[in-house]
Order: sequence, then structure tokens, then C-alpha cells
Amino acid sequence: MEDFRRTFVRVCKEAGVEPQESVLARLLQERRGGGGGGSSGGGPRLDLSGHSLSADTCLALGRVFQNDSVFTEVSLSDCMLSEEGAKGLLSGFFTNTTIKVLDLKGNNLRSTGAEALGKLLARNKTIQRLVLEWNALGMWDEAFSLFCEGLAANGTLTQLDLRNNQINHQGASELATVLKRNGALEVLDLRWNNIGLLGGRSLLDSLQQNQTLVQMEMAGNNVPSDTLKALEQATGHNSDKRSLLTEGRSRTKVLSKEINTLKQEKGRQYLSLMETIDRQRDEMGRSNRSTSVHVGKLQEALDERKSTVIAITARLQMVEAALALSEQKQQDLGELLTRVRAEKEEHRGRQARERKKEQEDGVLREGKLLRDMQNMTDSNTQLRNKVEEQDRRCKSQQQQIFELKQEVTNSTAELKLRLVQAEDRLEMEKRRSKQALEDMDALRQKEVEHMNRHLEESERALQDRVFKLENQRIQLEEELSRSKAGCVTQRAEAEEELGRVRAQVRLEEREQVASLEEKLRAVRESRQELQNHCTQQKQMVAELQAKQGQQRLEADGLRRRVEELQQELAGKDQERVAEVSRVRVELQEQTGHLQAERATSGSLKEKISAMEREMKALSSSHREALLDKKSESSSLLERLRLRDAEIQRMREDEAQRASYLHSAVLAYVQGSPLGHYSSPKK
Repeated sequence: MEDFRRTFVRVCKEAGVEPQESVLARLLQERRGGGGGGSSGGGPRLDLSGHSLSADTCLALGRVFQNDSVFTEVSLSDCMLSEEGAKGLLSGFFTNTTIKVLDLKGNNLRSTGAEALGKLLARNKTIQRLVLEWNALGMWDEAFSLFCEGLAANGTLTQLDLRNNQINHQGASELATVLKRNGALEVLDLRWNNIGLLGGRSLLDSLQQNQTLVQMEMAGNNVPSDTLKALEQATGHNSDKRSLLTEGRSRTKVLSKEINTLKQEKGRQYLSLMETIDRQRDEMGRSNRSTSVHVGKLQEALDERKSTVIAITARLQMVEAALALSEQKQQDLGELLTRVRAEKEEHRGRQARERKKEQEDGVLREGKLLRDMQNMTDSNTQLRNKVEEQDRRCKSQQQQIFELKQEVTNSTAELKLRLVQAEDRLEMEKRRSKQALEDMDALRQKEVEHMNRHLEESERALQDRVFKLENQRIQLEEELSRSKAGCVTQRAEAEEELGRVRAQVRLEEREQVASLEEKLRAVRESRQELQNHCTQQKQMVAELQAKQGQQRLEADGLRRRVEELQQELAGKDQERVAEVSRVRVELQEQTGHLQAERATSGSLKEKISAMEREMKALSSSHREALLDKKSESSSLLERLRLRDAEIQRMREDEAQRASYLHSAVLAYVQGSPLGHYSSPKK
């Protein structure tokens, strides 16, 4: 830590910049605290979070970090880095070989920072975890594409945090391309961006080729729930694959350890056997040397006795006795040699028993390995059954999807037909209302002209008007009955449509029911208004009939009544226009509902395609797992064959060594002096 501080001060002086006081104080605090807090890997950690670093300070720190070998984790979050400062600081990490964790949270890194980060990822080979939360890397597509190119070329980064970086669907497509090429990234955090549906689909397609990513966080990105579930399933499949891989590696390590232990045991047994043979050989050499010395002494005594026999004949009997004694000693030596041979035979039998016991142990271990292989084959058959069951489920789901597609096509055709019928009905209503308005305008003009010309003809005009009003009332009643019949048919059609939609999509049942209920309420309200309008017209006709007698008596009252009738006609025209506009609004609402139903059918198609992709991913993952299991079982069988060959070779070596030892012992016994002395005796 002290060396780092001194290097930082020296670099600042060489650059003609005054060292930043807050950075020096932090370095002194880290030195007093024991070299910085330990990181997750146990190495020193440099924490400059919350310190506003100038551009010159960033350049100096970058030069210091180029050759630094102290820190394994650096935290530079919320340091308000400028574009130039971030570029200079990140360039210092290009050649660093010790830093494994780098935290750049909340520094508002933009285009220049994204380019520098791309170069850092392309050149640095030690950083394993990179935190870039609360920046703006996704604002410029070109800079973010450079960052993605560097990430694709990196082979050591395992954890990347890109939360709150304003990444859109184009940035997500770039990341999807990276995931297809990168084989080291395991954890990717993309929460609280703006990836959307297209970006989610791009990431989901990339996970079909990526086999290393085991965790992806996508909350707060406006991604549909089905896409999120598919992403979770893909990463879960990768994690399951990783666990299977680690389990296979652990089993391989256990088997290799067992093989090594067996080899060590065989080596120890061979060494112990050789040591026993060497000891026996040494003992036999010592016994042979002692017997040869003893025989030499006897020979000397015999020579002395022969010389004494030649010199003194009186001692002949003593010499004969000495000869007898020497013969007795030779017999003893012969018995000793037979005992030694018996001991050798016994030792050879003991070695044969030990070898037989070792062979039995080897047979037991082979049986154990065969049982393990049987268990592995049983597990493979279970996995194969599971895969077949998944295939059957896939087929059933594909059949359901085909049926749903047929129902969707039928419903869309019916909706189009209803839309055409509604448009035709709307055109007919428009023509009818327009004709009625023209007729009413012509009648009103005629009535005004007749009243202005002759007041005497007012009674006839009023009678004609009453007759016409009666006809209009009859027409309105007919229109009311037709509208009632149309409402009844629409209600029946809506109920049938509601039943079909409820059978097809249960999730959208409540919304469609609510829309149909609103439609029925609107139709009922319109029917009630029409009934009220008819009653009002009936009351008006009764009032006109009552006032008809009064108009014969009072001409002035007739004129006032004519004006009132004109005002009432204007109100009726306004009501008719309002009614036509209300019918038009209802038809527009119906068309809107039809468009919404068309959109729901499109969403159903998208869900069906997503389910098909998910089924394809599941089938491919199961096939890959089955292939992995088959390769693992074949590798285990190959190892068993190699081990059997090695055991057979060791047995042959031991048998060859035993035969060599037997022949060597026989040759040694036959070539020893004991063999020469015992042969004349025989």
C-alpha cells in the first residue's frame, strides 16, 4: 500500500500535477487499516468510492495501475469521472494482471467510456467481475457496439452488471450477438433498462447457442412474462448442464484417485516383496559365508591332523575320530541346507497365497466397478424414459397449438364478416338518416310557405301535419322495433362470441365480458332513450290535437303555436343528429373492439410461436443431456477396459518376476559351495 502511494505521488510530480488530497488521505487510511479490506477472493482492496476524481488524477492513477501488483479489487463508484478521465483511467487497466473485480457504478459513462471499456475487455485477461450500474452506455449505439465487440473477445469475465444503462432493443441485439460468441460469461444483470419485446426475443435466441450463462436478471425492461420465463428456463438449463458437468468431473476425479491408490498399493506391495527377497538373499549370503568359513577351518584342522598322522602314527585313532566328527558336522550342514530349502518352499507358498489373495481383491474391485456401471446404465435408461415422456408431451402440446391456430383463424374470419356487416349497417343508417333529414326539411319549407300565404288553410295544414307526425311516429316505432331486433341479434351474437372466446383464452375472459356488458348497457340505454322519445312524441301529438280546437278560435295563438312547433322541430332535428352521431360512435366502438380482438389474436399467435420455441429448446436440451450421459458412460467403459488391461499387465509382470526369482534362487542354491559339498555325500 505504501509503495502504491509513493508511486502515485511520483507520477503526479512527473506529470507536473499536484496529488489530490482526498486520494492521498484515503490511501493513508487504507495503509493504517492494514492494507485495505479483503475482497471476496481474499486479496487487498482499494476503495475510492464517492471521491470526485479530476482528469489529471485519473491519468496518474491509470499510469500507476499499469504495473500495480498489490490490489485485486478496485472500487471507483460515484467518482464523477469525466470522459477524458475515464479514458485515461481505463487505459491503465489494459496491462494490469492482478485486478479481478472492478466497480465503476454511477459515473455517467457515455460514448468515450463505452469505447474505452470495449478496449479494456478486449485486452485485459484477469478481470472476472465488472460493475457498470447507473451509467449511460446504451445511449449511443455505435459506442455500445464497440463495447460489445470487446466483450465478445474477452474470455475471463464471468460477472457483468449493466443495470440502469439506457439499453434499448438494438443494444440488446448487440448483447445477443456477444452471447453467441462469448464462452466465459456466467452472470449478466440487465435490470431497469428499456430492452422491450424485440430485445428479449434477441436475447432468448442467443441463449440457444450459449451454454455458459447460468443467471440473467431482466426485471424492469418491459419484456413480456412468457419471454422472461423462457429466459429463466434457458439459464436454468445451462445451470443444470453445468452441475451435470461438475458432477461428471468429480466422478472422474474419484475414479482417477481410486486408480492411483490401486497403483500405489500395487507399488508398495511390489516394493515390500522385493525388500523381503533382498533380506532373504542377504541372510542366505551371510549363512553361506559362515558355512564357507567353518568349512575352511575344518579343512585346516583336517590338514593338521593329516600332517600329525604322517608325523605321529600313534594318533591315528584320534585322527579317525576327528574325521568322524567332521563327517557328523557335514551331516549337520546337510540337514541345515534341507531346512533352508524347506523354509524357501514355505516362503514361496506364502507368496503364492498372498498373490492369490491380491487376485481375489482385484476380482472384488472389478465386481464393484461392474455394479457401478450397472447403476450408470440404469440411470441412463431412466433419463431416456424421461426424454421420451418429454417428446410425448411436446407432441401433445403441438397438437393443442394446431387446434388453437385453427380456432384463431375461424374467429378472425367470423370477426371480419361481422365487421363487414356492421359497416354495411352503418352505411344504410347514414343513407336513411340523410333521406329523413331531407324529407323533413322539404316538409318544413312547404308548411312555412302555406302558413304565410293563407291563414285560412292553417287548419288543413295542421291536419296534414298531424297526419305526417302520425306517419313519422309509425316510422319511429318501426325503427325502434328494428333497433330492438338488431339489439337482440347483436346480443345473441355477442353472447356466442363471448362463449367461444372464453373457451379459447381464459385469461382474457373478464375483459371481453366487461366490454360486452358495457355494449349491452349502451344498447339498453339507447333503447330506453328511444322509448322515452316515442312517449314524448305521443304526448306532443296529444297536445297538438288538443290545441287544434283552440287554434280555430285564436289565430294569434295559432301563430305562436306555429313558432313553438318550429322550435320543437329544430330540437327534434338536433336530437336526430345526436342519435345518428351516437349510433356512429357505437359503430366506431364496435370496430375498435374488433381491432382489439384482432390484436389479441395476434398476441395468441406470438404466444403459440413462443411455446413452439420453448418446446424446441426443451427437446434440444434433453437430447444434449442424453448425449452427455452416453459419452460419459463410454468414457467410463473405456477407463474400465484400460484398468483391466493394466491389472492383467501387472499380474503378468508379477508372475514373470516370481519366475525370475524362483530361477535365480535355484541357480544360486545350485552354484553355492553347499551344493558342491552335498553332492559327494549323495
